[in-house]
Amino acid sequence: MTTATPRPAGPLLLGVRHHGPGSARAVRSALDAAGPGAVLIEGPPEGDALLPLAADEAMRPPVALLAHAVDDPGRAAFWPLAEFSPEWVAIRWALAHDVPVRFIDLPAAHSLALTTEPDTGPAGTGAAEGGDSEAAGSEAGNEAEGVRIDPLAVLARTAGYDDPERWWEDVVEHRAPGLADDPFAPFEAVAEAMGALREEYGSGGHRRDLVREAHMRIQLRAARKEFGDGAVAVVCGAWHVPALRARTTLAADRALLKGLPKVRTDLTWVPWTHRRLARHSGYGAGIDSPGWYGHLFSAPDRPVERWLTKVAGLLREEDHTVSSAHVIEAVRLAGTLAVLRGRPLAGLTETVDAVQAVMCEGSEVPLGLIRDRLIVGDLLGEVPDTAPAVPLQRDLTRLQRSLRLKPEASERELDLDLRKETDTAKSTLLHRLGLLDIGWGEATAGRGSTGTFRETWRLSWEPELYVRVAEAGIWGTTVLAAATAKAVSRARSATALTEVTALAERCLLAALPDALPVVMRALADRAALDADIGRLAEALPALARSLRYGDVRSTDTAALGEVAAGLAERICVGLPPACSALDADGAAEMRGHLDSVHTAIGLLRAGSGRSEGHSGNEGSGAEGSRDEGSRDRGPGDGNAGTKGSAGGESGYGDLGGRWEAVLAKLAGRDSVPGEIRGRAARLLLDDGRLAEDEAARLMGLALSPGTPPADAAAWVEGFVGGASGSGTSPGAGSGGGMLLIHDERLLGLVDAWLTGVAPEAFTDVLPLLRRTFSAYEPGVRRTLGELVRRGPAASGPTAAEVTAPGFGPGLDTARADAVLPVLRLLLGADRNDDDLVGADA
Repeated sequence: MTTATPRPAGPLLLGVRHHGPGSARAVRSALDAAGPGAVLIEGPPEGDALLPLAADEAMRPPVALLAHAVDDPGRAAFWPLAEFSPEWVAIRWALAHDVPVRFIDLPAAHSLALTTEPDTGPAGTGAAEGGDSEAAGSEAGNEAEGVRIDPLAVLARTAGYDDPERWWEDVVEHRAPGLADDPFAPFEAVAEAMGALREEYGSGGHRRDLVREAHMRIQLRAARKEFGDGAVAVVCGAWHVPALRARTTLAADRALLKGLPKVRTDLTWVPWTHRRLARHSGYGAGIDSPGWYGHLFSAPDRPVERWLTKVAGLLREEDHTVSSAHVIEAVRLAGTLAVLRGRPLAGLTETVDAVQAVMCEGSEVPLGLIRDRLIVGDLLGEVPDTAPAVPLQRDLTRLQRSLRLKPEASERELDLDLRKETDTAKSTLLHRLGLLDIGWGEATAGRGSTGTFRETWRLSWEPELYVRVAEAGIWGTTVLAAATAKAVSRARSATALTEVTALAERCLLAALPDALPVVMRALADRAALDADIGRLAEALPALARSLRYGDVRSTDTAALGEVAAGLAERICVGLPPACSALDADGAAEMRGHLDSVHTAIGLLRAGSGRSEGHSGNEGSGAEGSRDEGSRDRGPGDGNAGTKGSAGGESGYGDLGGRWEAVLAKLAGRDSVPGEIRGRAARLLLDDGRLAEDEAARLMGLALSPGTPPADAAAWVEGFVGGASGSGTSPGAGSGGGMLLIHDERLLGLVDAWLTGVAPEAFTDVLPLLRRTFSAYEPGVRRTLGELVRRGPAASGPTAAEVTAPGFGPGLDTARADAVLPVLRLLLGADRNDDDLVGADA
């Protein structure tokens, strides 16, 4: 029979481990046994007014107190609390028993001012000040003072453990049942151990703890005077208990606090996540397994059996074969491992080993899923609407609810169809948040379509975004007003043309009509002053894309079209001189500009063609954009985008003809690097503006014996290489390969030139050729190899017998004619015998 330890005289000091379920259960038992008249908790005193919200039914942990400087919202701090946090248990106990509850730590006004650099992450000042008196390296802005001490690590090493987490589980989480009869014994034992550590290490390298503890003692004196010496309970980090018991004078404590800097602060509750409680997230007082600790706290009995049942359920959801027999065997194995390792009960290590051996058949791959979904978890807390919030946050919350875009901690994809009003509103909101640097969503390449009517977003809400919202509050009280104000400010301060064009594109995507005129004026001014062809070429594609987005979203883009036409004209005039006398790196960069400008001009011509109601083939870029739009456009949308199009042919004049003349000039000018000449010829050939015979002539000249091998290889790379640029899709480099497959004359020229390169020059051109041909898809490379192995096509009956593997020796007209009736039936065409392949035979 265990003899209960009498309650110590004076205030009840409950030293805990932050986010420890064992400490949380012990705190609840001690408070039930002691029944104090007031509860004091380690935390910022400015949060006292927010404590009643903890009893709200809509408040669901994990949550955090967020403090930020009013004049500098980026300087912020968090005090996270989970369901199994001892502080949260104490707050809920006090509110349930109608007992006064207060925070007694150093005010956030001082702790934020002491932070030398703003830190918005969970490892910031608040994570240190409010939640971590135990983990080394937890206090931001602290002056270094020797080695920082981790009390749990020291105690674990003293007990012969190499893992503090495992030691804590054995002595606290898996305590023997007899100790539960005395609710105060665990705290006395921990206080004694911490007292020994403080005698040995002093402040342990945590210099700011001395200031914090001085403020705690002052608040404790005031509470003892108000409620009585034995009616006060204090819940704080165990590291602070010896300091609160120390005998000091009020004057000495006040002296430590004298002269502290101070800033105006605002506090509120914000949702938190289990993932952000984890130590790997950078949170100083973090734990390795918040999901596991939450299970230990909430499980009424048999925690190991219940945990392994959860694991089995998760694996079944992921189509792993797991039966009840697996669960039974895993429970037995976990218990056996605990006995062999000398542990009182099976812990997380034993359960993980048992799961890997029994349920995962020894594989470590499913363990990553278990750790991510269960051991850490992605639980996101909730706070009530009555919690204080900046006006911008309230407007964002209203928009999230009206659009049914619930913030979630787990990453998910969102596919939007911009022909739907709700999806367009979601896209607009995400783009506006992006302008405000609130990175809730990231636009990604869609899987199903490349047209402008569809968008794909990857969404993930992190607690730090509440700080971003507070920072963005200086721009306005609503998302629309804030995004507009920030766009206007950026347009006025931008110095680079590409920066303004990118901003114009984002304004169109974010539907900011009030900001667009200012951005357009800035764009026109920068475009008029910038004479660098490279920067002009970088700016034009963004304008062309903006015109497409304007078409989709029914935005007036007439002013944008005028600027785009002016840029295109200046590029046409200045590009040929800019391409002369370039080195290899400059030529490669200019080739990228050439590709992007060609695509952009194709988009501009396609837009003007739509506004005039004709749809001729205006080049590869125009054709691609037209195909994408028509593929995604629904019935009745045939005139989408005519509003504000850049004036049709009258707005762009003969832009297509001038651009073709520029390409022809580049293809035939010897002073232009071979890579650019080859690329210009290829673009003309793809657009049908260069005859195949002329292309073969240009290639023959470029690969003639008098041309240096390096220049010839550069021409080949430009001609048969894929499109350059960061936006090139996988497999985009195969177009040149298909050209060589279907035109054996060009392939023969390349083959003949390559076989004639001198051995001493071959090693110089090999890297260029490898880079060119390695971009082709495997099937294209294989077919080219078969064609080269077969040799050039020859005339005569003998040559007809030599064919590529899998193909017949010639055209079978009878079999080809047999397909025509089916095609006529599908197309609804009348019979015409002249269409027969063998009709002339």
